[in-house]
Amino acid sequence: MSYAVYKYPIQAGDHIDVEIPKGAEILTVQTQNDQPCIWALVDERAPTERRMFRLAGTGHPIDNPNSLKYIGTFQLHEGSLVFHLFEYRRHYE
Repeated sequence: MSYAVYKYPIQAGDHIDVEIPKGAEILTVQTQNDQPCIWALVDERAPTERRMFRLAGTGHPIDNPNSLKYIGTFQLHEGSLVFHLFEYRRHYE
């Protein structure tokens, strides 16, 4: 197996789908040059799968929090917007 850390830029939205190698370990979410990105440790030879995420701003309602795994928090516009990224738990059961 050949592993590397890959970056996946994401767009702000309530629900986000990302094509990522199967079995990838999500490491963090942060911004780079004001662009939110997910970093993951991936097996470069693994086939891809769709992973589903939930992005919520501070104070926004979150339905079914037990179905989510917290990934991390990031800020945009010099901290005026704060978002929290969760992954749907189906990948952890």
